[in-house]
Amino acid sequence: MINVLDDVQKIKKVDSSNMMKLVMDMPLMIKEGVDIGKNVKISKGISKPKNIIVTGLGGSAIGGDLLRCYLSKEVNIPIVVNRNYNLPNWVNKDTLVFAASYSGNTEETISAYKDALSRKAKLIAITSNGAIKKMCDEKNILCVDIPSGLSPRAAIGYLFFPMLIILSRLKLIKSKENEIKETLSLLDKLRNMYIPEVKSKNNYAKQLAYKLAAKSIIICGVLDWTEVVAVRWKCQFAENSKVFSVASLLPEMNHNEIVGWDLLKDVLGKFAVIFLRDKMDSERIKKRIDITKFIISKRAGYVGEVYSVGKSDLARLFSLIYLGDFISVYLSVLYNIDPTPVQAIDYLKRELSKL
Repeated sequence: MINVLDDVQKIKKVDSSNMMKLVMDMPLMIKEGVDIGKNVKISKGISKPKNIIVTGLGGSAIGGDLLRCYLSKEVNIPIVVNRNYNLPNWVNKDTLVFAASYSGNTEETISAYKDALSRKAKLIAITSNGAIKKMCDEKNILCVDIPSGLSPRAAIGYLFFPMLIILSRLKLIKSKENEIKETLSLLDKLRNMYIPEVKSKNNYAKQLAYKLAAKSIIICGVLDWTEVVAVRWKCQFAENSKVFSVASLLPEMNHNEIVGWDLLKDVLGKFAVIFLRDKMDSERIKKRIDITKFIISKRAGYVGEVYSVGKSDLARLFSLIYLGDFISVYLSVLYNIDPTPVQAIDYLKRELSKL
């Protein structure tokens, strides 16, 4: 594996569908997502919800996770993410429902969309096309139209930022203009540090990819904060890298999972564990991470930690998300597999369509 990631032509050959370009284009997509949110025509009936729910799956749901975690210290009404066919029983006319499906054809989200309609919720769809777009046109439901032709996991800029801007326009949160500006500036700098042209000795994303190669991966985040990054990394490692990964959350993992490192030494030695760290972590959480690292390091094949960078909350979260996206593509190159196709998901959808 030595120096494989310094062969730019090798990366392009393996990444034949050009997922790396989509990763590098995240700042551009964020800019476009912000503009989309600013230009949406919001009806008066959408205002003053008592709670918010984002319903979606996979790459289309991560925007909801980001919204919930990022705004957890600011918004004064509940934000919940739904990943099922039906909405919770408490959803009603006072609930703002974001139905997010990049393709517009996610069957669980279509079902939840219809459920929201039946409950007369304040409904906003976010999609690039498909059945949901058609239903919105038929019922005159507000639909945030986002660009098509991407893998949903690459469209986070389109799936998160329009929601953030809409909540700001509804006066439910403060303007995020300054945080968005910093985030874009930071991602531009990080992109120039992580791109394939930067050699491994100076490329942190490549260095971590080498350390995580040939291992299953556990990403440890903090509940209601870096948990969204842990989930994002898990999904990116699964879809892009085709490697088994899980997200584990502190402090909950200290009350159960940590005991699971006692046995099966041969198996656990093939795991890599990454702790996500941020300046917002409390002193007790910092201590928990230190102690947990010490315990796990006796069993795991690799234990490391990654620190966020940036001043604002939004910039720091995206600094971690962006790093994980790059690592996931570099891992796919080390495994010599195109990161874009998701054959297991495609097979599952074909089988379900037969029912």
